Amino acid sequence: MPTADVNNIKIAYEIYGDGEPLILIHGYSYNKSAWIVQIDDLSKHFKIIALDVRGSGESSHPEEQFTIDNLVEDLKGLMDFLKIEKAHLMGWSMGGMIIQNFVLKYPERADKLVLFATNAGMPSKAGIQMLRDSIIEVYELRKTDPKAAFFKLAKFMHSMKFRKKMEKDPNEKIHGIVTTEELIKDSTENQTTPTDLKHLAEIIGDHNTMDRLHEIKNKTLIFVGSKDTITPLIANELLHEKLPNSTLKVIQGAGHKVFLENQPEVNPIIIDFFKS
Repeated sequence: MPTADVNNIKIAYEIYGDGEPLILIHGYSYNKSAWIVQIDDLSKHFKIIALDVRGSGESSHPEEQFTIDNLVEDLKGLMDFLKIEKAHLMGWSMGGMIIQNFVLKYPERADKLVLFATNAGMPSKAGIQMLRDSIIEVYELRKTDPKAAFFKLAKFMHSMKFRKKMEKDPNEKIHGIVTTEELIKDSTENQTTPTDLKHLAEIIGDHNTMDRLHEIKNKTLIFVGSKDTITPLIANELLHEKLPNSTLKVIQGAGHKVFLENQPEVNPIIIDFFKS
């Protein structure tokens, strides 16, 4: 796995395809493998760079607390390392928060933006603290029952309809790409630790770009699932209202991990958006 030495830590990344650079930034408690059903389609049109943020996957896992500005500087450092002057950016949930802060600090380094199921700031820290504690429980459960742990987390991430489909036939390939059994196995590798989860939860709790969103002039596409309970429709509608050059796409029936559930619908929209 290639890594970049950035800000005294290592950032792991993978590159697929050629063309205009498109950087993918995953959500809380996940890593770059979250984009498994996007990589093949998108890499036919763009040079995809999927990274593990600090405290995730195969990147460094610092013991000390870090900030969202550290994550912004990590992204800039990776771009500098790869000699990418400007890139399209696509982020999910926490990844979308990182992108907002990055564009506010380095507007000249970002082109078009796709934001999946994110927000401009949590209404209170209590919600993210509850999610953090639940995912720490998932981490512990994986030690004895990875399947049960996967479906415990799936209650937060997926619509009931999609979750039941995964439970019914875990060996059926989702969109012809990956099985639920493979996702369960992947969830046990390169895990975000309880320490990481606490650090990243602090960052999400402190994130607030509401008063500065009007400064982001980049053409932006926002996706949200109508069944998302973590970053609900109202939060994404507010993001759309505040971002002056944005389009909101509501995917009916989808949960928080909308890009996985509705990949056949979502991927062509992403490609058209970035190529237009």
